[in-house]
Amino acid sequence: MLSYQDVVTIKLGVLTTAATDWENMAGGFEDLETLYAAKVESAATEDTAGLTAAVRAAQLAATRQQFKDAQTEARAIASILRDAHQQFSELISHVHDVVEQAKTDQMSVNSQGEAVYDFSKLAPYRHDPDYPKHASLAKEAEAGWTQKIKDAVQKVDDADQGVKLALHEAAGIKSWIQRAFDQAMGQSGHTFNGSAVGDIEVYEAREAKQYANQILNGDKLQGDDLKEWQRLMRDNSHDKAFSQTLLNSLGADKTLKLTNKIDDLAYFDDTKDKNAYLQINGGIADSLATATRVPDFKDANGKHLPFGSKGYNDAFDNWLRTDDAQFYIKFGNDLREHGTDEYDLKAAGDKVNTVAKGHGQQVRGYQSLVTLMQQGHSGYSPQFLSDVTDGAIAAEKDHPNAWDLYGNFDGKNGDGWFANDPVDGALGIMARDPEASAGYLDPHADGSNDRLHYLLKDRDWNVVNTTEWRGERESDGPDAQDTDDRRGLGDALTSAATGIDPHGPRPVGPTSHTDANNRVFVHALDVLSKQGDGMPSSLRDDMAKIMTNHGHETYVAMSDPSGDRHPADGPNLSRDQVLEMTKQISRSENSYNLLHTGMNYAIMDDIHDPSRRPEDTLHAAGSAVGFMEEGRYLALKGNQHDYTWDKAWSYHLSGGMLNFVPVYGDALQRGADVITSAWIMDEQQHQADKLTSDSQATFHHRQNQLNSIAHQWYATNSHWADTHTDYSHDQGMYDQINGSANDGNARARGRAGAQ
Repeated sequence: MLSYQDVVTIKLGVLTTAATDWENMAGGFEDLETLYAAKVESAATEDTAGLTAAVRAAQLAATRQQFKDAQTEARAIASILRDAHQQFSELISHVHDVVEQAKTDQMSVNSQGEAVYDFSKLAPYRHDPDYPKHASLAKEAEAGWTQKIKDAVQKVDDADQGVKLALHEAAGIKSWIQRAFDQAMGQSGHTFNGSAVGDIEVYEAREAKQYANQILNGDKLQGDDLKEWQRLMRDNSHDKAFSQTLLNSLGADKTLKLTNKIDDLAYFDDTKDKNAYLQINGGIADSLATATRVPDFKDANGKHLPFGSKGYNDAFDNWLRTDDAQFYIKFGNDLREHGTDEYDLKAAGDKVNTVAKGHGQQVRGYQSLVTLMQQGHSGYSPQFLSDVTDGAIAAEKDHPNAWDLYGNFDGKNGDGWFANDPVDGALGIMARDPEASAGYLDPHADGSNDRLHYLLKDRDWNVVNTTEWRGERESDGPDAQDTDDRRGLGDALTSAATGIDPHGPRPVGPTSHTDANNRVFVHALDVLSKQGDGMPSSLRDDMAKIMTNHGHETYVAMSDPSGDRHPADGPNLSRDQVLEMTKQISRSENSYNLLHTGMNYAIMDDIHDPSRRPEDTLHAAGSAVGFMEEGRYLALKGNQHDYTWDKAWSYHLSGGMLNFVPVYGDALQRGADVITSAWIMDEQQHQADKLTSDSQATFHHRQNQLNSIAHQWYATNSHWADTHTDYSHDQGMYDQINGSANDGNARARGRAGAQ
């Protein structure tokens, strides 16, 4: 293992000097080959015939071949040395960069590569109540920078081991067993390596394949072998040559068998090395992402072509005709061919053992593939994600109930890592890339893409086999939904409609929506609202996130009973569909909380809109509150004897859900927070109330919220309000917003009755 000092003091110039020497050596051997052929071989074979001459000619040709092989070996070693120089230069530079970043963060770095903070800087704060907190943060920063430096040094060491392996192989150095075998076969052990290649990653891929073969043969790796396989995958899974060489040598069938066997070792047969095996599988997944990466296509002006656009599709079709695409085509076809093949996996067999004391349940190829992909760390190309998902959908259409297995795989028993529903699993991976999600689910203006419609309406989501186990899987019996149904779809739908990764960081600035985002939202709203109470409960949170993120459009639909107002930017939504969706969202506590929080922000945004008349913004706010109150009533009225979460309501929204609230200015956000606090007070007072609609006016339920909105409205429009007595601060504005709230509630109730 290289030390920090080794890395920061090494002189890399000797590598290029050595590379030049090896290239010169290759040139020397080339001259010798030419001279040998002209002066020795030709003269020795001139005017000779018969068996002796043939033997002599073969010996001379073999000697000349050695000169040729020496050139191959020398040039390969020169190439490896130059490749090593480039890799080391980049990696060592990264070490220096991390050190400089640590110093910028007020750290010094000692000779062991440890970040050290000067705690004397905290001496003036020693008696401050927060001193322990500051000291703790400084220690955490020390540990964090030390680990970053260690990781950077590890990458240099990984590369060093790879270079060592490649030089060893290119030079044709053999183990004593190989040398003994050569001697027994009468072969010379001191020939030049005519098959040497000048690519470090090719040699590393070959060694990784050898370890894979051992696993496929039923062996376990231990000690140094297991560590070396980890290193190979950790160091090279980002490299195209390594990844394509490894996967091409395995093929799709053996790749699926390999990942299953690795999971068996990690979770069942060799759990003491679980982390090592999972890291290796993660490396294989990253190699899959690297090997199948499609170029970033650009138009004539150098502008990125979004996935799913006509320009992208044309560029992709052209790329498929190039040599660069041949691995993608071949391996993709191979995956589709084996997508419904059955494979052994103990995680599935264990479910049968639990159900019926037996074994025999196998998994399908696409289930293994998506399970592998979920373990990756690199982003997959949108095209590859699309092709995998389409392939799984085509497979389930051709083979109904193909994914049905005994038992749930929802993670409650530590089995959530297995993608028993590969379509949902692939969509969950896709959700990490909003452009991929939008391009995949966009129904298009002409309605030519029916993927979203299929997933929301037509697909069979039952993947849990409920028939009695009879020694083999029955694919035509009754089945049921898994308890984590549509998790991937919900994430992909949210990503596609908002342009935000559901599990990523909060957007820095205001969220803008593409036409594809808008089309996905409108289509999902249309399909799901028509399902009424049959809408999957698992999609409530997702639709709440989407409607919150499209806050302006949603608020316009809620607050304008006339339907005459259109969003300034975004689709014009159906008021009936928004009411139905508000009702469905209100049936789940977190979804309800998010939608109301989001609309409080939309209310403040409207109040601060200079293009709007002050009185209209106040009336719109009241109408929206009444609209949402009716949605809540409609959601809960069917269970008045026990209206679920409504009786024990609490306000809690995770940071992940709040990521979908559009980013506004500080003043507007503070106002929205005040309104939300008042709304929470109203909700807390409701907990002991009987659910009512007609018997009490909306403003009784929402008095704190409505009053708070009125205060925020007056703070923005005080000059105008003071000159209009019907909107005066003492009473008029309260009457106006209360009346609008009741009107909004009544109109929504009327629309619900009409529906």
